[in-house]
Amino acid sequence: MKLSHSNKKRGFAVIIAMIAVTVLSLLAGAFAYSMKIETRLASNSNNDEQMLWLGRAGVERARWILALEAQLPFSSKNQIWAGGPGVGPETNGPLAGISLNDFQVGEGTVSLKLIELESKININAADTPLIQQVLTTMGVDASFMSLVADSVQDWIDADDGTRMAGAESDYYQGFNPPYYAKNAPMDDISELLLIKGVTPPIFKGGSATNDMGAAFQRHHLGFGYAPGQVPDYPFGLRDVFTPFSSGQVNLNTAEENVLSVLPGMNTLSLQSLLKYRSEFDSTMGGAPFMNVNQLGAAGVDPQVIPQLSRYLTTRGNTYEVHVTAKIGDYSREYIAVLFRNGANVDVFSFYWK
Repeated sequence: MKLSHSNKKRGFAVIIAMIAVTVLSLLAGAFAYSMKIETRLASNSNNDEQMLWLGRAGVERARWILALEAQLPFSSKNQIWAGGPGVGPETNGPLAGISLNDFQVGEGTVSLKLIELESKININAADTPLIQQVLTTMGVDASFMSLVADSVQDWIDADDGTRMAGAESDYYQGFNPPYYAKNAPMDDISELLLIKGVTPPIFKGGSATNDMGAAFQRHHLGFGYAPGQVPDYPFGLRDVFTPFSSGQVNLNTAEENVLSVLPGMNTLSLQSLLKYRSEFDSTMGGAPFMNVNQLGAAGVDPQVIPQLSRYLTTRGNTYEVHVTAKIGDYSREYIAVLFRNGANVDVFSFYWK
């Protein structure tokens, strides 16, 4: 069958029309998707100010809770701030029935998570014996003990004098890119990653490997294990240290790893302490310790109590607050650090994560 010239033209026209319709459909779909994204971005932008005020509202609620709990002579994980059922006057006072999750504020909701920083050791207040004790308990090779301890102290202190195994700015200036020793207290525990001798496994625990491109990977000196072998630590420095706290560790909230690294702590004393604490409330941690003098009653070795006591308290006054603000399906997390002095609770920092 022979097609006429006019039929061929009509066939080409149909094909061209189909192509044009397809292209226009694709463009219309892309435009609709773009408009959807733009609308969402505009909506999110409009929500930014509301989100900020939701975040601040969450911080104020945390301050209120901590101020009301200031009347108690201790702090523990079964109190309201930790999401517990409450202790003593909390159960029939203003905090009774208070929830930390999804409470309504204006058009949005806010959820809180409070972390008591006295449950860890303040790295800025840690002396050399304490840092070395932490490394010993982790199982870090002896070759690293003085190296890490001295380098941490050099990073924090205000002078440029270098300890025997430590490092100051002249050491860090040898890297590309170069940087300076801080010579001031740490503001973030991740600063440890910049310090001479602190390898990823020592910081993170486990058998962490070097992160590609991380500045601190150059500090791995290869001591303490065979070539190619990666150490496997039960925990890392980030699990026991914090840059903010009163400088003492709360007996009622500290995890086992933190308590185990305190100078003078032995296995029998640690087991007795944890058992005594858990008998009050095995699910929430309880609050058995009203003061450090109760260590003897808990079965802690009397010979080590004087040494342990200088590192311990039964009350926390420094808190990291995580505020999750939400409007519809849009959410944002804010973090604040609060200091409690009596019934006054001050905001040290507040930022969007």
